Amino acid sequence: MEFRDLKKQYQALKEEIDSQIFKVINASHYISGPQVAELEEKLAEYVGVRHCISCGNGTDAISLALMAWNIGIGDAVFVPDFTFFSSGECPAYEGAVPIFVDVDETTYNMDPQKLEEAIVEVINEGKYNARVVIAVDLFGLPANYDAIKPICEKYNLLLLEDGAQGFGGSLNHKMACSFGDISTTSFFPAKPLGCYGDGGAIFTNDDEWAALLRSYSVHGKSGENKYDNVRIGMNSRLDTIQAAILLAKLKAFKEHELKDVNKAADLYSEKLKDSGIKVPSFEAGYVSNWAQYTVQLPENINRDGIQLKMREMGIPTMIYYMKPMHMQGAFSGTRSSKANCPVTVQLCSKVLSLPIHPYMEEKDVEFVAETLMELVDKSVV
Repeated sequence: MEFRDLKKQYQALKEEIDSQIFKVINASHYISGPQVAELEEKLAEYVGVRHCISCGNGTDAISLALMAWNIGIGDAVFVPDFTFFSSGECPAYEGAVPIFVDVDETTYNMDPQKLEEAIVEVINEGKYNARVVIAVDLFGLPANYDAIKPICEKYNLLLLEDGAQGFGGSLNHKMACSFGDISTTSFFPAKPLGCYGDGGAIFTNDDEWAALLRSYSVHGKSGENKYDNVRIGMNSRLDTIQAAILLAKLKAFKEHELKDVNKAADLYSEKLKDSGIKVPSFEAGYVSNWAQYTVQLPENINRDGIQLKMREMGIPTMIYYMKPMHMQGAFSGTRSSKANCPVTVQLCSKVLSLPIHPYMEEKDVEFVAETLMELVDKSVV
């Protein structure tokens, strides 16, 4: 059993993927080929924004957004404490100070009340300029933008949606990667829409920011001339083969993959209910892409022991995430380490992510669920 079965997906989409790859090889237009512009157009249309700018990976996407906004020394950027490292790494790399915010215990996403408390605290301290909120769509579920956006407006903060895991999710029929002033995503292979290498994209409705993002992503180029450089940028491009692969996968993603992965998630939740294992849940109006299916084990259960036994039975599991952001060694001794995030600390001790993907068969979901329940019931240590 695979955690995210890319082999099975490839076999299902082989004809279309191979055809797209060989088109690129035959044309030998490996950088900035026509498939890149075609993909950007289709992604922007799917998300419902004016501009999509592809780039090298999801981390670069966040950095490029911060560069377009001139975020740097003296600025505070608010980031959920329960997330992948790049969400906080990027503002720190630009010289800003990540301020880590606790999350909602049920959705795993940024807690709006805790966000406002953190903003007020920074403003009262008077040491940093509160500039940006990075809201992460964790595990495929859009953050609570109905509450977060008014807070950003109240304190005049820019909103960056980190949709690295969120592409395909939605809130009240509005697609993930359309909620931020700028939004980003990742096409890392294991993502719900993934390529066969690294890749990312940035979304915005702002024409000026879109032009800046394209410039910064190609060495600070002026317009379309990459040999006339008007600012210091980076080299962050999505290559043509990756774009071609994504074109093939996007079709399947829209036609059936999103629906099929939700069926697998629904079956997990049905099987695991009333087991003492807390399953993901969210309010009506939300749709997840199920980048991860993450449960919470009961208290006093040896998670390492559960993982070991499941591995012995051929079931891969993962822990996302085992350490809060504010406790990462990279932030030790900095303002970023001074965070009060008890929910995140608790989650890091008991979350467990189970295998899930659109091509997962019912019998495999049932096997994983039944095995986990049996092990928890026996309190394996």
